[in-house]
Amino acid sequence: MAIGLGLLLVGYFLFIPNVSRLKKENPSRTAFMEYREKEWAKKKRSLRIQQTWVPLGRISPYLVKAVLIAEDDKFYAHEGFDYESIQKAAEKDLQAGKFRFGGSTISQQLARNLYLSPEKSIRRKIAEAFITRKMEKNLSKKRIIEIYLKVVEWGEGIFGAEAASRHYLGKPARDLTPQEVARLAAVLPNPRKYNPAGEQKYVENRARRIQGIMAQRGIVPPEFEESLGAPKKISP
Repeated sequence: MAIGLGLLLVGYFLFIPNVSRLKKENPSRTAFMEYREKEWAKKKRSLRIQQTWVPLGRISPYLVKAVLIAEDDKFYAHEGFDYESIQKAAEKDLQAGKFRFGGSTISQQLARNLYLSPEKSIRRKIAEAFITRKMEKNLSKKRIIEIYLKVVEWGEGIFGAEAASRHYLGKPARDLTPQEVARLAAVLPNPRKYNPAGEQKYVENRARRIQGIMAQRGIVPPEFEESLGAPKKISP
């Protein structure tokens, strides 16, 4: 078994994609988009990918901050892996008797979206770890979050911040308000289940917590904090 695992690791090491090109190139398609298209075709659904590429400078800085708070608050402090979150996720899995492999950072999510599938397996997790490590070594944090915001799934067929902003709110991502970015960030754990423009209690409560943290940290004007009350820790 040890030999098999060793060969598997060597194989992944040799065939890891060339992430260095992402320094200047934007991926035209992602593995996750292709996975969704195959899923739609199998179910005979006539859906298409909605995605609009815009530079990071044309995305509201509020949205960048809200997504980091909601998905990976230690993004600038870690090197691709949040070991504390991984440990907590593993403990929850053990208690539930299921293995969901939670606790993923934005870097891990990006590696998975670009090159892998959403299957929950040890094999995929090993590949994800290798790709994540390589991305962290070759790309800046700014570039990682920029690509992430352009390819992350934000609903059925909706990928990236610009497409999500126009689809749900009818405006470009650069014009989003603190309230709007909080709602968009709030749905990322399950963007096909939750609607940022809807009235689901989960979205409202999580968006409120994200706004509260943004106000407390001085990201948005202090009047937001007064109206929201003390923020609570974000939990998936």
